[in-house]
Amino acid sequence: MRLIPTRAWLVFGTFLLSLLLYVDRTCISTAKDEIVSELALSDKQWAWVLASFAFGYALFQTPSGALADRLGGRAVLTTVVTLWSVFTGLTAAAWNFVSLLVVRFIFGAGEAGAFPGMAKVVYSWIPVRERGLVKGINFSGSRVGAAVAMPLIAALIAAIGWKLTFIVLMVVGFGWAGFWWWWFRDDPRQHRTLPKKELDYILVERQEGQEGRLASRPDAAAGKPLLPQPLRVMALLRSGNLWLMMTQYFGSNFTFFFALSWLYPYVKKKYTLDAVDAGFYAMMPLLAGALGNVISGGLVDRLYRAGWLTWSRRAPAIIGFALAALGMVMSVQQATPLGAVAWLSVAIFGADMTLSPSWSFCIDIGGPHAGAVSGTMNMAGNLGSAITALAFAYLPESARGNVAFFYTAAALSGLAIVCWLLARPERKIQSVES
Repeated sequence: MRLIPTRAWLVFGTFLLSLLLYVDRTCISTAKDEIVSELALSDKQWAWVLASFAFGYALFQTPSGALADRLGGRAVLTTVVTLWSVFTGLTAAAWNFVSLLVVRFIFGAGEAGAFPGMAKVVYSWIPVRERGLVKGINFSGSRVGAAVAMPLIAALIAAIGWKLTFIVLMVVGFGWAGFWWWWFRDDPRQHRTLPKKELDYILVERQEGQEGRLASRPDAAAGKPLLPQPLRVMALLRSGNLWLMMTQYFGSNFTFFFALSWLYPYVKKKYTLDAVDAGFYAMMPLLAGALGNVISGGLVDRLYRAGWLTWSRRAPAIIGFALAALGMVMSVQQATPLGAVAWLSVAIFGADMTLSPSWSFCIDIGGPHAGAVSGTMNMAGNLGSAITALAFAYLPESARGNVAFFYTAAALSGLAIVCWLLARPERKIQSVES
């Protein structure tokens, strides 16, 4: 009898992907001083470098999700990891502001397929009752990756330089992509080492209602794919649920992307810290975010198993946004780096509590089109990331610092709570226009 289910190894693989995703994404913030000095960039130019990644990442979310729905997570995740790894390495070849903008935009476009691709993998492999925790684990990997990157990448840059550091990360990405292509299969029935008992459990429990019954049909059991009807753009645009998810995810990312992009240089400059000390301070909110993901994912599953479908998505998200608003408002009142970072940790813990319910909700309403639906939500969220990168540099500062930025983030969290009170996960997106 196998002690560890195959799908647990699958989750471990996607956890490592999330970790790598955010190590590669965060390393440029850790290398800010070296890059800005070598390329002679201003703070506002640096803001556009950060935003160019977010714009590329946002604009390619829906196309990448649609590709994941059509081609499957094996081909899409292998391709996008290879692509973004190439442009991680090419970041070291940038010679001026414009070349760095272009490289980071394409790097963002490459990373765009990662989470929609994982959403398709979860839809195909993970039973409904386990999805909340699985999504929480996946997103916690991204936060652990970003947190680890802050001090460790700073130390690696000090040891071998920022350019060689980016080359090392490129090679690591190639290794993950090769392993994924060799081990993973889009259809659990085609996996070589999946025990029959686990396969039967996955096929029966991975979808609800009609989709679950389809999974147990003789033609499905024989391994014949059940292709979904095409999803038209108007079906996405007419979904009130999806617009609510896009709005609230914009608010979530507005808060979180600060920790990913500006927090390290912010605490380093404001409190005159050295690179490694600033890295340790900057990792605290990200580790809090990892914890928020796991706790929220467990709460999603617990409420779902108790029969509370709507509130299994709604309650963790509302609690999370309330904490995010509180943390952002309180952090700006603090006089010490520890106090400010402690309240920012509350904010990021809360913001990350919203991720598992958000992605579970998109899988609920998207069904076989989970990649396109979740990608569209993530597109809106990462437009929030792009605006965060710019807003922190451009919003006016007061004597107390960037107060306008922190209060804007809190207000967006309040709006997100309203969105969740209106959202209904039982209202599915139709495949074709009626």
